[in-house]
Amino acid sequence: MDLKPITLTTDFGHTDPFVGIMKGVIFGINPHANVIDLSHGIPAQDLLAGALVLRYAAPAFPSGTIHIAVVDPGVGSERRPLLIESEGAFFIGPDNGVLSLALEGKTVSRITHLANESYHLKPISATFHGRDIFAPVAAYLSLGIAPGDFGDSVNDFTRLAWPKVTEAAGALAGKVIYIDGFGNLITNIRERDLSPFDPQGLAISVAGVTVRGIASHYRSGGERVCTAIINSWGLLEIFSFKGNAQLLCGAQIGDAVSVRQTGTGEQAP
Repeated sequence: MDLKPITLTTDFGHTDPFVGIMKGVIFGINPHANVIDLSHGIPAQDLLAGALVLRYAAPAFPSGTIHIAVVDPGVGSERRPLLIESEGAFFIGPDNGVLSLALEGKTVSRITHLANESYHLKPISATFHGRDIFAPVAAYLSLGIAPGDFGDSVNDFTRLAWPKVTEAAGALAGKVIYIDGFGNLITNIRERDLSPFDPQGLAISVAGVTVRGIASHYRSGGERVCTAIINSWGLLEIFSFKGNAQLLCGAQIGDAVSVRQTGTGEQAP
């Protein structure tokens, strides 16, 4: 049997039984399913965080992988449940943008509105579509049910806009968009945004702390201080070697990040 992975990304956490219930539904339909947890630590109702995790994790998986993402503050409302096919992968979740960053720059071959209740659990709860719609659809899809059997094709889906980086007077203005489990501050400033600058002459400021230059690896940062690096997602990150940058500077998601070029011999404030 060709066991394509089913991945789960949610904001359900590990205190409540919701993730386990979804897995129970999947295994009840396909006992041989190969289910992989991407993350259940997405901050509650944080669509951008869920979309980021899915975006940067999905490329690591083989063709045919089924990705379920449930960060769904509008569950039970008029927002549509979707199955999106793109370049050999399948994305299942609410039509609220959580799937969209993983599809940026990709060819989408079909978008299916999951309206065929033959593949849903009954009755459908207004508060748990992860259990009643997304998990069973993924399980049936893993058994070979054709995507078109789950509902009608539609032409669009909700897209999250990448948080804009602005430039004024030679400085970049971005923000913190994700904080990982190590307390690393991940920003919306991409490596390509920094290409006009000398990386060692940068002054990078967040939450009242300013760091100078871009480190080549984590070990090159000092302990109990903040340092900048380009991370594995290709984004500017503030970290503390063997420490926690968030605790050091008190930054939160949404805090402003500024990047400016300092002159020769000039020290960052």
